[in-house]
Amino acid sequence: MDNTKFGIIGYGSIGKRHHQRIDETEGAELVAICDIKEDRFADNTNENIFKTTNYQEILDNKDVEVVCVTSPNGLHYQMTIDALKKGKHVVCEKPMALSVLNCNEMIMTAQRTNQKLFVVKQNRFNPPIVKLKELIEKGELGKIFMVTVNCFWNRNENYYNDSDWKGTLDLDGGTLFTQFSHFIDLLYYLFGDVISVNAQGRNYDHSMIDFEDTGVINFELANEAIGTFNYTTCSFEQNMEGSITVFAENGSIKIAGQYLNVLDYYKIKDVVIEELEPGNPSNDYGFYRGSMSNHDKVIKNVVRTLRGEDVIATSAFEGMKTVQIIEACYESMKINKKIYIR
Repeated sequence: MDNTKFGIIGYGSIGKRHHQRIDETEGAELVAICDIKEDRFADNTNENIFKTTNYQEILDNKDVEVVCVTSPNGLHYQMTIDALKKGKHVVCEKPMALSVLNCNEMIMTAQRTNQKLFVVKQNRFNPPIVKLKELIEKGELGKIFMVTVNCFWNRNENYYNDSDWKGTLDLDGGTLFTQFSHFIDLLYYLFGDVISVNAQGRNYDHSMIDFEDTGVINFELANEAIGTFNYTTCSFEQNMEGSITVFAENGSIKIAGQYLNVLDYYKIKDVVIEELEPGNPSNDYGFYRGSMSNHDKVIKNVVRTLRGEDVIATSAFEGMKTVQIIEACYESMKINKKIYIR
């Protein structure tokens, strides 16, 4: 069977991560890359890979079947729309877009063009998260009472000075979009619809950015559970914690570590959890670290889905739900009121 041929738009840290995982995935082949900064191609000496600074040339390349959109957040929407209209399947990095309106148009365009739209939410593959999802779906926890999400990371001045778009409202969108949208996704993925949010945000230590660096969100779930989502990029010098704690009828469980990579605590009626398989390390970007590096599973899912051997791991609708929750949080911060999500 022929390889599935990929092109990448946006060849920064995340784009190069996609490149690495494509190379490692059986049945996947990288044939084209694009970035407006030509110097980013310097370490790629493969003459068989087409390189360009104009993303339209990726879309016009007949060899490219799948486009990975790994550009700044605010460009995901238009680049995805353009790729779909050119008959390409799309793997869109998080966040899917910066508004629900744009997400809906992306979904409709994928349907009209009969192309597949994948959204990257790689933390769903963390072994402790896989186990928690299994426990919930089997009903082992019973009725869920409360969920607490803590995201205490460090993003220092170097992180923002190293980029010409991070920290800007138009291209970054906000801390919830760039740093913590994976945690918002897991809230929806594990526990279902969020029906209301009441959020506060402040910028305490990042004068170089256009939005908050710290926030507290109180939320209600459709299953009647309540919870809090606490986040900051002000953790001193390094990431401290990324955790989800669940209190339920038949037990309590906490997934923690810096990147939701550790089963930190559990006590569940009649349940014994065997040792989990080790997960991938976190993404290492030099002076900071990101979420667990599960892009190998994302790319494998794309190849298998296009061959009819699997289904999309994270649908565009699910990607839109994350954006919907984040939009509601920012609206709540803006007007200082609870927002109901419909």
